Amino acid sequence: MFMAKGQPRPDASLLVERISSLSLDELQRRQRAAQNALFRIGVTFNVYSDSQGTERIFPFDIIPRIVSAHEWAWLETGLKQRIQALNLFLSDIYGEQKILTDGIIPAELIHSASGFLKPCIGLQPPQGIWCHITGTDLVRDRDGQWYVLEDNLRCPSGVSYVLENRRVMKSTFPQVFRTMAIQPVDDYPSHLFETLLNLAPPGLPDPTVVLLTPGIYNSAYFEHSFLAQQMGVELVEGRDLLVADGYVQMRTTKGLQRVDVIYRRIDDDFLDPTAFRPDSFLGVPGLMEVYRAGRVAIANAPGTGVADDKVIYAYVPQMIRYYLNEEQILPNVPTYLCWEPEQLKYVLANLDKLVVKAANESGGYGMLVGTQATPAEREDFAGRIKAAPRNYIAQPTLCLSRVPTLIGETFAGCHVDLRPYILYGNEIYVNPGGLTRVALKKGSLVVNSSQGGGSKDTWVVAQTSEEPDIVQQRSSQTQTLESFESIESIE
Repeated sequence: MFMAKGQPRPDASLLVERISSLSLDELQRRQRAAQNALFRIGVTFNVYSDSQGTERIFPFDIIPRIVSAHEWAWLETGLKQRIQALNLFLSDIYGEQKILTDGIIPAELIHSASGFLKPCIGLQPPQGIWCHITGTDLVRDRDGQWYVLEDNLRCPSGVSYVLENRRVMKSTFPQVFRTMAIQPVDDYPSHLFETLLNLAPPGLPDPTVVLLTPGIYNSAYFEHSFLAQQMGVELVEGRDLLVADGYVQMRTTKGLQRVDVIYRRIDDDFLDPTAFRPDSFLGVPGLMEVYRAGRVAIANAPGTGVADDKVIYAYVPQMIRYYLNEEQILPNVPTYLCWEPEQLKYVLANLDKLVVKAANESGGYGMLVGTQATPAEREDFAGRIKAAPRNYIAQPTLCLSRVPTLIGETFAGCHVDLRPYILYGNEIYVNPGGLTRVALKKGSLVVNSSQGGGSKDTWVVAQTSEEPDIVQQRSSQTQTLESFESIESIE
């Protein structure tokens, strides 16, 4: 938000001016009002390991994260390039596997990936699109460079918080929304619905779309019900569907109704007990047979989880070069692959400096932040890596960018990441903004809600039309706010 102490970035100057005009008591009142509004709406998530109860209110901070329209245009171009390459990769490895025979990616890495599903070999999703909905996690380092932290192609969650956070923020800072050119996010559900309709088998005048949820105990159930309501589609569980007469059918009070498109929010393994896990009660027996015959569409396509593997992530730059004949726009975080002996030696010798991640974990689990770990924790992790080197990667500890955050009676610079949401239908659409997740524990680099993180609204704003000297004059008028005086050189 700031270029230097007391000097807001041009895109943030109007917001800083407005915040500076409010007392701390008034800001805290607005913070409480925003959190209460989210509570009334029911914006919650579940933590399976929480013995005190599974449902929590998602913490929210009213100081938004601002991205300039110019910077966003560059991010959008890079995200579209990445999604296009990942889609071609998925189509290839479940098809001819040229990238493997050409030696770009070692075949054993694909075949040993838990997300690579042999029943999906030979599948041909509608229009050749595998990853219809993607949430790509981005971080920004102290040098100002954006990096892709990881890809989420299975069942990316969090977009409901983006939409509800924005609704609350319009009430929190109505004056600012009237004066700043903030790009809207509200039309995401209509874009999502259009993306899903685009997958329906041809020739249907009025395709039936449903959202398949594991049920009320899933961590993202609020989002499942929210998106179904926003799109005007049925929210169903596996027990509501069955295969009959060669089609997926939905049980209704008027009898069976054919289903044409399924937006699934359950993992691949649970989709169809006859094709994957036989002990699954969440899916639909026979679903994959109907899907393979082209009589129902599934978003995201089964098998996309292989691209979420953090070892496969390291090869995305090679994928972009191989499939698109381009250099990557958005770089990966430099990554050490523990399955390679020389890199394994380096990782084990530098555990106190690195972040180590399990290849198929998410939510901040299965992770070691070496700079904050005890010697015993590092020793324990070294044993895990040696026992299964294929399952781990390591990355340098990035100094994640910080954004002012209201913590109690003061502002603090808290670390953030950003998850934009990308839809792949007739064309690739990137919702302007995304979910900014913020680490609310002092000094923490872990932003996941299950690990004590919260969220912020993300504003993509047009460049201010004011001259630099006017912006400088305004910033000098606002730098007396004590709470902001202590925030130096943060984004």
